[in-house]
Amino acid sequence: MLRTALRNALAHKARLAMTVLAVCLGVAFVSGTLVFADSSAAAYRAAATRNFAGVAVTVTPKSPPPGAAADRSAGVLDDALARKLAGVPGVAAVRPSVDGVATLNASDGTPLRADKAWAHPAAAYVPGADGKDSRYPLVKGRAPANSGEVALDSGTAAAGHFRTGDTVTLAVDGPVMTKRLVGIVTTEDSRVTAGGTLALFDKATAQHLFATPGHYTGIDLSAAAGTNQAELAGRVTAVLPADRAEATTGSAQAAQQATNVETMTRGYKKIPMVFAGVSLFIGSFLIVNTFTMLVTRRSREIALLRAIGASRRQVVRSVLWEALLVGLAASAAGFVAGLGIASVLPDILGTSADPLPSGPLVIGVRPVVAALGVGVGVTVLAAWLPARRAAKVAPVEAMRTAGQPPSTARSRIRAVVGLALLALGAGLLISLTGAKDASEANLRSAMFGCAVLVVAMVVLAPLLAGPVIRLTGRLTGRFGLTGHLARQNALRDPRRTAATASALMISTALVAGLAVLGSSTGQALDRQAAAGLGADYVIGTRTPTLTVDPAAVRRVTDTPGVRTATAVTDSTVLLGGSSKEISGVDPGTVKDVMRLDLTSGSLADLGPGRIAVSGTVAREHGVRAGGKINASMGTGGPGREFKQYTVAAVYKDNPIAKDVLGARAEVAKHSFTPGSVQRVLVRTDGGTVSRTIEDRLRTAVGDNPLLKVQDRKAIVREAAGTVGELLTLMYGLLVIGAVISALGIVNTLAMSVAERTREIGVLRAVGMDRAGIRRMIRLEAVTVAAFGTLLGLAGGLFSAWAVGSLANGAMTEYSPAPPWGTLLLVCLLSLAIGAIAAAVPARRAAALSPLEAVADS
Repeated sequence: MLRTALRNALAHKARLAMTVLAVCLGVAFVSGTLVFADSSAAAYRAAATRNFAGVAVTVTPKSPPPGAAADRSAGVLDDALARKLAGVPGVAAVRPSVDGVATLNASDGTPLRADKAWAHPAAAYVPGADGKDSRYPLVKGRAPANSGEVALDSGTAAAGHFRTGDTVTLAVDGPVMTKRLVGIVTTEDSRVTAGGTLALFDKATAQHLFATPGHYTGIDLSAAAGTNQAELAGRVTAVLPADRAEATTGSAQAAQQATNVETMTRGYKKIPMVFAGVSLFIGSFLIVNTFTMLVTRRSREIALLRAIGASRRQVVRSVLWEALLVGLAASAAGFVAGLGIASVLPDILGTSADPLPSGPLVIGVRPVVAALGVGVGVTVLAAWLPARRAAKVAPVEAMRTAGQPPSTARSRIRAVVGLALLALGAGLLISLTGAKDASEANLRSAMFGCAVLVVAMVVLAPLLAGPVIRLTGRLTGRFGLTGHLARQNALRDPRRTAATASALMISTALVAGLAVLGSSTGQALDRQAAAGLGADYVIGTRTPTLTVDPAAVRRVTDTPGVRTATAVTDSTVLLGGSSKEISGVDPGTVKDVMRLDLTSGSLADLGPGRIAVSGTVAREHGVRAGGKINASMGTGGPGREFKQYTVAAVYKDNPIAKDVLGARAEVAKHSFTPGSVQRVLVRTDGGTVSRTIEDRLRTAVGDNPLLKVQDRKAIVREAAGTVGELLTLMYGLLVIGAVISALGIVNTLAMSVAERTREIGVLRAVGMDRAGIRRMIRLEAVTVAAFGTLLGLAGGLFSAWAVGSLANGAMTEYSPAPPWGTLLLVCLLSLAIGAIAAAVPARRAAALSPLEAVADS
């Protein structure tokens, strides 16, 4: 039976090659993503290891306990402690360090990689005995020597278009500083190589910015030969003030830094895995269809095998052996293609301003096992049903000349199962239409409902093929006899037609659903920003822990063209057991810069002990205007105190106002930095929004890279960032579905032509020309594509409508807004796929000689 399987596989090389290609796509994405993940992690670890090379132990100050003074540990690391540590047995060298964070502008004044808050390390250049800092080798210029100088790493200098001698503007927290670039260094810091920036200062300047004069943020110790890091850390800990400083090994720091950076960039690996899952899922239908057709064509052969003594188990094994060979070929080809995907993913997912780490490909056991498991597993599992069907072929089938249609009982079972699944999936989705939020439970229910709905459509597709194709056949009937024959050929085997159309149906459903959700969400974000923002510009910090310089607020107020500028302090507030965002505003001017839709109460009543809450918060805590609520403002520790506040007003959810509104004078006392400002809402004269006004505002805040100056459109674009990712995913899924669907149509039509050799010969003999044969095959392909597209479009639109209720619960401005242009383009593309996929089978059918076709059949 193994020899039979091998012979059958070799006898249908072209057809099985297309099946191999379909599985190969999924395997390539799976193995490529895993190799990319392993290679990226290895690059991060290698960079972190090199960054901490020679560092055996690092001493850092301990965070003060809750309630203690914030600067309690600030002065523990000084030169006296450094000298004391130098005397610890096993310590070879001591290197004090001063580390912090600094955000830079590029040479044109725009923020440089500013959105990566975790990737802007700044440090002191601390030369050793040789006058060089081994962690930051100089490649050009010299080290910074005074407060007016700075050095950058080569990647930062290239991204910002800096050369030595240029002026660099940067900010730590507060006003912008201007420094002269005097040197360029290299670094292995994984935060920098992963797309961050690095700024180096002289020691005194760094101490002033990130510590206190004469003190350090860390002390690095190198170990003498033969000294273990853990052992040295123990000795160092023994001489440290236990409550004010601690020791950490260099290897632990390297591992932690690599883990942190890998966690921050983990999202880059999700999209390829989604593509892998979708391609394998869609490809499985092509596999099932291919093996079903092969088994159907070999019914007489299988019947003869049964007649000469082959058991059912042997027949099943024969088909599964054939599937195994196909799976092995797909796994090998997919793994090789996956290596190519892994090598280009860093360039595709990264940009010149936001690069991903590069390094050699790391091929571990996991990608190899995954390639084999996915390729072989999916293929064998998909071939199992056709194999069981093959085993049921009775020896008497050898005497029949035509395949038998599916039994009525089997069709009834399919209808019952399909309708049950349809009712379950649709019912589950419809039940979500009353959902008030996009909670994790509701999202899981929505995903499960969509999955059940897709399975129901696949099960019911053979039963729906007849009615739908007869409906679309009215269009193909306009092409005369060829159109009529194309429709009859598509209806000849509904199961085959449905299986061929399933790949296109699933990809169309995914694309249609995502397109509707993406379009609706984008428009909702636009409306929500327009509804909630009364200001024309928002000047804000990139993180809530940063502050707007008070002098900058005054300059913004005095800027020509500015009518009103209102400062806002952002902080957190604990309500019950949940943390919410609170905005501190001026009750007298808040109506000028925020468009608040009050459901009860008045903002004029804001003041000490009186807050306003959003509709969501009011529902969660069961309060309304005039009610009481216990809250604790600020970021206090476990022993924080709660205070009873009066709810002065309730407003509809507003992203500009956030969850809670309070009087700025009170909120500022509990902000991350007491008395600070995080946003400035600006109204211009006549509501003018122009490049000139924006430039004036940027100048007013000193072109500070820590601050964003955004008009309403910019805020919408930022909020819609995830929508952009959704659309990217949508187009990627469309391409995958298109490729696999085309392979399925080619495979089906090729086998169909082979089965209908005599029929095509007769048509040619009675006068149909080659153009007519080609037109008939193409129309058949278009009919199948139209069937899959219509089902997919219906399923996608229904799912998007039902799932959209979750977005409506979390986004008050959400309403379904189908992108009809995109959906029409998807439909036309699907039909084009059918026509293009039919090209080769149509040419082969037209090339058949009438006499040879009749003689060979």
